[in-house]
Amino acid sequence: MDEKAYNVSIIGYGLSAKVFHIPFIGLTKGLELHSIVQRSPAEGNSAPADHPSVKHFTTIDTMLEDPEIDLVILTTPPDSHLELTRKILEAGKHVLTEKPFVPTSADADDLMKLAREKNRLLCVYQNRRWDADFLTVQHLLEEDRLGHIYEFETHFDRYRPENPTNWKAAMSMAEAGGVLYDLGSHLIDQIYVLFGMPSGVYGMFIRQREGKFVYGGGSPDQEPDSINAVLSYENRGLIVHVRIGVLSVESKQPRFWIRGTKGSYHKVGLDAQEAQLKSGMKATDVGFGVDGAAYNGTVELLQEDGTVQDFTYPNVEPQTYLKFYELLAKALASGKEQDLPVRLNQLKEVMLMVVGIPVQPAGIVTLVDVVVMVPELVLVEEEEVVKAEVDDFEVELDVLVVKVLEAVVLVVVVVDLVLVTELEDELVDEIQLRS
Repeated sequence: MDEKAYNVSIIGYGLSAKVFHIPFIGLTKGLELHSIVQRSPAEGNSAPADHPSVKHFTTIDTMLEDPEIDLVILTTPPDSHLELTRKILEAGKHVLTEKPFVPTSADADDLMKLAREKNRLLCVYQNRRWDADFLTVQHLLEEDRLGHIYEFETHFDRYRPENPTNWKAAMSMAEAGGVLYDLGSHLIDQIYVLFGMPSGVYGMFIRQREGKFVYGGGSPDQEPDSINAVLSYENRGLIVHVRIGVLSVESKQPRFWIRGTKGSYHKVGLDAQEAQLKSGMKATDVGFGVDGAAYNGTVELLQEDGTVQDFTYPNVEPQTYLKFYELLAKALASGKEQDLPVRLNQLKEVMLMVVGIPVQPAGIVTLVDVVVMVPELVLVEEEEVVKAEVDDFEVELDVLVVKVLEAVVLVVVVVDLVLVTELEDELVDEIQLRS
């Protein structure tokens, strides 16, 4: 008996659909491209012209009425993800949403709850879990050759001195746009896969092109183009640095730098798959996903005589982004949430890490950060916590003092991280008394 082929419809026909989704659907056993929704096909950018053998729609509502469709892939801008994901689930379809998912953890909670109520699968396209360099890092850490890891650095740096003019540039962090959600969500997701939830998350927003710090206040001149974030893992003695920049003048951009008690690992260059896909290469082509030798990593290991010796450490055999789709097809066949390539509980925790990074001037901690640092000690509902505004820190810390009366450790964490000169003296005194 032949296995069921699940019909897939794609909303949107831009780079994401053309490069990251349609090519892999055709290569995945159990999936079949059924239809594409493109509102306004045009000469040179026409889904009907490029894919004449599948159905085509110009409206989402019409597509959702088609009973043949099992899975909908959403590739629209992130400010539409919340509304459209909800609509797709309500129509009884499974959903794969492009990253970034939604602006807040509360939004993620709402959609996860709806997916479970409707008995539908919901997933986010975190394809960079299958970057060859990241899989290599996973393998290296599993080997334990570096000893205890105490510092981990991950980069997504480029040299882009000109301000971008595409739709991404117009979106704010409040709309799940900007560098934090676009690129930061990838790096933070990878950190989550390696180390789980941190005990602390904070960071700084920068407009490198203008040479100033910003605070994500919602206005265009407060939206960062670069990020420097720190995730702390107290139980491991580990500090993770997440760095994204647009003015990095290097012939080979840094990617990973890992330091352990027995050695270190250094890697330059981004994973090859995106550039290869954009050039028309297929996942089945020889060499797909393979970095050139010039981009091999380097391991330096402590020897018994106290000297340090360096070794070339090439990437592992790439699984490629096709692996994501193979796991997705498996989940559709089983109907089990745990078979998804990115599970719902992971979506929630990664969202908490992402929203924890926006910190006030001088490092002031908000409730959003607190729920990430020690969620087991927060006495208020998580939905209420993550909806807290990050531009009114005095009010939010007032709420913290009133509602978190018994979480002594939590209050101590806050005192450690808050720059007291930025707060009302009486509020600081009250926090210190409760610690």
